[in-house]
Amino acid sequence: MKWTEISIHTTNEAIEPISNILHESGASGVVIEDPSELTKVREDQFGEIYQLNPSDYPHEGVIIKAYLPVNSFLSETIDEIKEAIHNLILYNIDIGKNKVTINEVNEEDWATAWKKYYHPVKISKRFTIVPTWEEYTPINTDELIIELDPGMAFGTGTHPTTVMCIQALERTVHKGDTIIDVGTGSGVLSIAAAMLGAKKITAFDLDEIAVTAAKQNIELNHVHHIVSVAQNNLLDGVIEEADMIVANILAEIIVKLIKDASRVIKKNGYFIASGIIQPKKEEVKAVLVSHGFEIEEVIVMEDWVALITRKI
Repeated sequence: MKWTEISIHTTNEAIEPISNILHESGASGVVIEDPSELTKVREDQFGEIYQLNPSDYPHEGVIIKAYLPVNSFLSETIDEIKEAIHNLILYNIDIGKNKVTINEVNEEDWATAWKKYYHPVKISKRFTIVPTWEEYTPINTDELIIELDPGMAFGTGTHPTTVMCIQALERTVHKGDTIIDVGTGSGVLSIAAAMLGAKKITAFDLDEIAVTAAKQNIELNHVHHIVSVAQNNLLDGVIEEADMIVANILAEIIVKLIKDASRVIKKNGYFIASGIIQPKKEEVKAVLVSHGFEIEEVIVMEDWVALITRKI
């Protein structure tokens, strides 16, 4: 079978929205080539436990790659992807060079080539993300291992927005909590919350492919008895209260979500919001405060911000 590799030279700011566009266009996964990974120093020595090859990365900006099957609709799909990426400008998202390159690859090459980018990564005091095909021995007795197959859905669980969310969950989840994960994607945040002791987690995503992927990852990590996944638009129709909501989505969508989050979260409950670019931070904070949330902590990683807030 033939596959087409679509490569977009863009900015760090555009990683999440472009990844989502590719995912919704039928890509099973994405590869992100970010040169900052070569020199990154993480706090508390959280970081890659493997060597990176500089030749795999661009000199500036980032390159996002995805793979699409060659079929009769491919040309239209690529045109739609290009248009959707260009339209990100309307949301004040810097798409940089936005250079799109198309290459044809054989399935046997595609099936293994992208795996060289994905290895075990310790992302917090307790959590390590491990690809399903790698063997990994925990370093500490209290280390928590999340197994993921990025071929199931876009994202490897190691993007700064996800890392900050998991670190925030470590600080806020209490045993017996009920949690709603909005825009679950691969399901990694729900898996982490379950491992931290949450009693019941409901994970929502609008994309049916993400719902399927999340269910598979949740089964893989043996937390299916705690986490349920459903297709839903944000919190539409949700009436049951929760101790916490976590959302790793675009700032513009978080703003739309806040009113319903205020309705659903119990008093003194937490709302963890990530996926916020620096220029949008104050806007999101202002809307949160206006709906009765207190900003407890602001976490910053690279150009991204996550907020730990409490309903007062």
